[in-house]
Formats: sequence, structure tokens, C-alpha cells
Amino acid sequence: MFENKKIIILGMAKSGYEVAKLLIKYTKDIVINDFKEDQELERVNELKQLGIKVILGNHPDDLITKDIDFIIKNPGIKNDHKYVLKAMEYNIPVINEVEVAYLFFPKDITLIGITGSNGKTTTTTLIYEIIKGANMSVHLTGNIGYPLSSFVSKIKSKDIVVTEISIQQLCNLNKFKTNISVLTNLYEAHLDFVGGYENYINLKKKIFNEHTQEDVAVLNYDNNDVVKITNDINSKKYYFSSKKENVTQCYIKENSIYYNNEEIIKFNELKLTGIHNYENIMAAILVCKHLKISNEIIRKVLMNFNGVEHRIEFVKKINDIRFYNDSKSTNIVATITALKSFSTPIILLLGGLDRQHSFDELKDYMNNVKLVIAYGETKDRINDFCKRINKECTVFEDLKQATEFAYNNSLSGDTILLSPACASWDQYKNFEERGNKFKEYINNL
Repeated sequence: MFENKKIIILGMAKSGYEVAKLLIKYTKDIVINDFKEDQELERVNELKQLGIKVILGNHPDDLITKDIDFIIKNPGIKNDHKYVLKAMEYNIPVINEVEVAYLFFPKDITLIGITGSNGKTTTTTLIYEIIKGANMSVHLTGNIGYPLSSFVSKIKSKDIVVTEISIQQLCNLNKFKTNISVLTNLYEAHLDFVGGYENYINLKKKIFNEHTQEDVAVLNYDNNDVVKITNDINSKKYYFSSKKENVTQCYIKENSIYYNNEEIIKFNELKLTGIHNYENIMAAILVCKHLKISNEIIRKVLMNFNGVEHRIEFVKKINDIRFYNDSKSTNIVATITALKSFSTPIILLLGGLDRQHSFDELKDYMNNVKLVIAYGETKDRINDFCKRINKECTVFEDLKQATEFAYNNSLSGDTILLSPACASWDQYKNFEERGNKFKEYINNL
């Protein structure tokens, strides 16, 4: 499909770098373009040595011509980019790295895709760990930090591929099809990127594209929008619920998680806590039971699973003050989930990229918050929100200052929680860098 084709890769990052290395084996006419000039020099030199033309620092107006066969777009770039609009004018297909990788995969693999507003990474990791615990040949890929393109040479016939799929990745998928799709939940998120909630949920529905009655959908019965948009999909549906046991296959009863009347695990046997984590666990159980994995293996993995980095991650305790890194909370709903997880006094670090979303939904969950420390682009709007709800707030320019102030104003028994409710791109490349910096600042105290 890509042999001897003329290809423009729009956006570098991990996905652009990996898909360029994959496609250079099939065509020598590849240009990779990124507006950011600050790229890893080692990667840039490697691509150039492979024969790939690298253009950094601008988007030349004459780069997109009628003779281009494909534009492969980084998921983080909107579809209203001038190159995408020009491609539409010239009828040039615009796809992403996930779609490219899928076209190379063996047709007899089992592909498991996980999406949703929150819980994707934990659910994806859990599914992978349980399958690995069953000694099955499995790969962990996707938005979790491992581009699918980097796995094309590793995936063999009959393998299982577990992949987290973001809303940005779903935007430019066409032929991509899973065998098992998980939709964890739906809430308002990334609306600035997709142009409204209706577009958002319709894009999430693409995780079930091309499904037949042979394919499986794992769904959150407690989320009305999930149930509503999946009403007409062709998939075989399996539901999980923290509230209803008579209409779902996986449910909570008497402080335990059950699958079809079998007790899988008790809450007090888990290291993960909170309803949001129990929902992630139930989704993972449904996937793994479909793969015929035993309760014993599932229990063993669940009992030893500590959670995912940057998602309500315990960092350390200093003078009886506990620090938690929840940098992955880039929206209001995720931060609400974090706030609901603690009963101790909280010093909350909020802030980041300003997407003009309201912080008012946090109001009912701020009872344990004794102090808010705001930083980044949204600092002034967060301060205004705190004034409206009579919550003390201090404003800083950056996270380093915020972290130091939090510690200096904390008492024994307090929890210092970074749960920003904002994307990281005003000051960091991604939420991982933000979370790692936060941990570095803590370790330097």
C-alpha cells in the first residue's frame, strides 16, 4: 500500500519518528515536518541517515502538492491545520500512525482497544498484566507511550495486542478495527480539540468501527452516554457496574468484585482503591474472562498491582506529609476522581494549559481541600474560582514554586496532591514530563 508512495509526516514526536522508520523500508520519498525546532538531535540525525527529509521550525506553504499520496498526521494536530485542509482540497488521504501500523499487522492477531474519558491507562495496563500473567504472547502499545508502529516487526501470528487509544488518535482512523473494544466512560474532555461534546462522543464510538457479532464490546453500564451511543453497535456487549448486579456480567457486591456470580476478589485484597479503580478492574476482568483466563491468575495479578505512574501515584512521605502525583488528570472529571480518593486534609496543586474550561464542577468535591496552589496559564482563573467558593488560594508562575510552597505550608497528616485538571503543554511537553518534574521537586525538598 505504501510502496514507492510520496508521504508527508506531519508532526514528529514518538509517533512520527516511529512511523517514518517503518515506512522508509517501503518508499524513499518521505518528508517529516514539525513546527517545533527543538527535537532530539539523535533522532533527527537517525532519520536523515535513513534518507528521510526533515523540515523543522516552520510549515512551508509549498510542501503540500497534488502529487502527494498520503499525509500521516500526529494525533495532537487538529484537523483544521492548513496541511490537512489542503489535503482535503487535493483528495489526499490523511491518516495517523495507528492506522498505518494496523495495516501491517497479521490478520489473525487479537487486537484489544481501550478508550474513554478516564481510566484508559490503568485499564490498559491491567489487561496487559493479566494476559502476561497467563503466559500468553501479548504486547502493550498505543497512547500509553508505545507507538504501534514500533511493534510491527515484533508482532507475530496469533499474538495479542493491547492498545490504549486517545480521542486524538480516533480522529483519523478509517480501516482500524479491534476484536475487543473497551469504553471506560464518557465525560466532557478535549472539547477544544474536537469542537464540542457531540463530536467527542461520536469519535469515541469509532472504537467499535467495523465490529460484527463476533467482536466484543466491554461497556460501563453506569455511564448513561456509554449505554446510549452503543445502543446500535453490532458487537457482543458485556457490561460492568458498581451499582447493578442483575443486568451486568461484572459487578460489585458486599465489598467484592463478582463475575457471573463468582467472587473474583475482595476490596481489602486490592492495592488499588476507589470506585473509579474498581470500574477499571471490572473492565479488565471482562476482557480477560473472554480470553478464558482463570480466576486464580486474575486474582494474583490484581493483588499485586500498584497502579499506574502519574495516576494518583504515591511518591513519598516526608515528616508525615504524603505526596501524590496525579499529573495524568488533565480534565475536571479526573481531578474529581482524585479528590474523592482522600479523606485527609489536601493541599491541591491545580493549573496548566488554559483551554477555557470551567473549574466550577470541582466545587462539591473541595471539602477536604485546605489550600489550593494555582500555577501556569490557568492560575488567575483558578484563583477567581477559589474566591467564589471561599477557598484559600495562592498563585505561582510554575510548578516548582508551587511544590515548595505546598510543603512549607503543610502539617503532619496532610496530603499534597498534584491533580492539575489541565493539560501540561503550557510549560511541559506532556503530562509525563510534568509528573516527573513534580517528583524531582519533591525529592529535592
